[in-house]
Amino acid sequence: MMATTTKTSRSKTSSKTTRGTAKPATRAAATNTAPKAAPEEPVQAVTPVVVTDTPVESAGPEMKKQELLDKVVSRSDTRKKFAKPVVEAMLEILGETLAEGRELNLPPLGKVKLNRTKEGARARVIVAKIRQSKQGGNILPADDDAENVSDVKDEVADRAE
Repeated sequence: MMATTTKTSRSKTSSKTTRGTAKPATRAAATNTAPKAAPEEPVQAVTPVVVTDTPVESAGPEMKKQELLDKVVSRSDTRKKFAKPVVEAMLEILGETLAEGRELNLPPLGKVKLNRTKEGARARVIVAKIRQSKQGGNILPADDDAENVSDVKDEVADRAE
């Protein structure tokens, strides 16, 4: 029985000795062979920056339907009684299309992409992005030269194809 006890105590002793000697040797080896890192530089705080091309400037109060109708009449050389149903139908179709969640691609206006919608108690809130080309805006020239108007219409027709 003693031999068994001695072996057990030796194995315990030897394992303790092995553990005790292995850790310092491993630590020393790791410290000596590990590549030395460059001295740490202080971390600088990064401040977020919002980048915008141009600030959004309001040209005045919001445009109402009556003002839109007046501008359409003046640019299209039509009478108000003919332009009003067309403008109202167009606005209704645009509203329905946005309510369906469809995107719009209307070259003079731009591409309207829906971000999110929220149904409220009395209204639907639609958040959208409009991407407009740099040449967007007035399609028709300021002067009423018939040649310029036809050239611009041809150019718009070519872009649409």
